[in-house]
Amino acid sequence: MSASSLPVPAVPMAPVAVPRKAPAVRKAATARSGGALLPWLLPAALLALWFLGAAQGWISPQVLPPPQFVWETLRDLATSGELWLHVSASLQRVLVGFAVGALLGLVLGSAMGLSRSVEAYLLPTFNALVQIPVLGWLPFVLLLVGIGEPLKYILIAKAALVPVALNTLQGFRQTPQNLREVGQVYGYSPRQQVLEIVLPHALPTLFTGLRLGFTKAWLSLVVVELVASSEGLGYLIVYGRQLFQLDQVMAAVIVVGAIGYAIDRTLDWAERRVASGRPGAAR
Repeated sequence: MSASSLPVPAVPMAPVAVPRKAPAVRKAATARSGGALLPWLLPAALLALWFLGAAQGWISPQVLPPPQFVWETLRDLATSGELWLHVSASLQRVLVGFAVGALLGLVLGSAMGLSRSVEAYLLPTFNALVQIPVLGWLPFVLLLVGIGEPLKYILIAKAALVPVALNTLQGFRQTPQNLREVGQVYGYSPRQQVLEIVLPHALPTLFTGLRLGFTKAWLSLVVVELVASSEGLGYLIVYGRQLFQLDQVMAAVIVVGAIGYAIDRTLDWAERRVASGRPGAAR
């Protein structure tokens, strides 16, 4: 028998590993999906409780209308065009007031953040005045400008100015001193130090101030329209309350919350985009 005809012993083959998704990756994906759904659990539970309470008659419809009535009222307001009239009036007021207040807040906060002398002169008085709420300023401003649109713009601007100015001051002051010293060594002018050293480090805090400023402006808008207005979402709430049409009140409240949330999410997205483009930000 030749050597070539001898039987060759079978060599045991190692089992081929089937690639499987790592448990850590699956766990991270589950955590991300759960984190995305988590903020909606409470609103969903409240809505379900609202439906259940209306169906079981736990709450009188005159006190809390059923969700179906609120939805029908909201649809009627939208199809008739009345809702868009009030929404456009409110958005115009809040955008103009917020723009003026944010601009003044940026200027004031920058001046105090760049100069210790300006801060020493202005900050104590500023901190005292900001303790007065918007409604506290209403009678005084009413005597100065009357009950027209300037009243609303001034009070909304005042509400936005406070958080923007304070966060701008904080952002300008949190720049490390050693970076400023490096800029001085390289012969940076004061303008270059502000634009290339101070401002990039202050951007996250500035955007936080802008978000807080818009929140204050939006809340002040509704308060001002509740007191002195003939159009707008705040007026729609007051008008529904006077006629005891609580379905209209609830519909207007839902629109106020939805618009405020949408604009806040937009500012949050812009803040994250700017923060990701900063030098040294994690990619």
